[in-house]
Amino acid sequence: MSFKLSIITINYNNVLGLQKTIDSVVNQTYREFEYIVIDGGSTDGSKQLLEKQHNSIHFWLSEKDSGVYNAMNKGIGVAKGEYLLFLNSGDHFYNETILEEVINQIKDYDLIYSNLEIIDKEHSTINKYPNELPFSYMFFNTLPHPATFIRKELFTTVGLYDENLKIVSDWKFFMLALYKKDCSYLKIETVLSTFYLGGISSQSSALEEKNKVRQDYFKPYTKDYLELNAYKANQSNSNKLLFEIEKSFLGKKIIAVLLRMVRFLFSKKQ
Repeated sequence: MSFKLSIITINYNNVLGLQKTIDSVVNQTYREFEYIVIDGGSTDGSKQLLEKQHNSIHFWLSEKDSGVYNAMNKGIGVAKGEYLLFLNSGDHFYNETILEEVINQIKDYDLIYSNLEIIDKEHSTINKYPNELPFSYMFFNTLPHPATFIRKELFTTVGLYDENLKIVSDWKFFMLALYKKDCSYLKIETVLSTFYLGGISSQSSALEEKNKVRQDYFKPYTKDYLELNAYKANQSNSNKLLFEIEKSFLGKKIIAVLLRMVRFLFSKKQ
């Protein structure tokens, strides 16, 4: 049996988060999807939860893996849907009707993405993504995997997630899909999912991995782009400094004196 959509949840020793995610999926008003859960051999009761919820899950397994991207690749391998969505343990859909609201737009494009609610310990924000995805945007940013529908065929065209990377393999996949394979994409102007901060990634480790990907796949552009970005930053800082000077009392006095000098010189020339 084939499906239009496969939802894949990755979990490891997060039974409370897994319960939250399963509830969010099975309570959707739209139910014509395949649900897959890949557990990394948890010892906290997650496997027992999956056994109890087996009627709500089309496929699940609980076995040791080599990391999150290995688990995601396992999910891709068994998925039967035309499009895949990764909603990992602890994350959930924005509301119970959201799939019903967007399902008719999940067609024709390789990547279909929307906005994402991000929650940390104290704040909730809506992270809005642009309608266009120039290289300059994705060079530093990425698409939200809990709010991006990926055509399964793209994993044949681009390849599976790089399991040698621990943090940014999804970013690498999007970069290769967009700028090496010229895949098509569409932005849906809604909030699809809620993502909770607090994973394994660190800024220094992520930067190190991103730099390796840039050097391996985009080396001819990387130096020029970084130099251009630094130039723009310097220009922006200079403009801000001039603006602050113009706002100050002393700055206004200096500008007034300069204007008088210009007017005087101009009148003498006349």
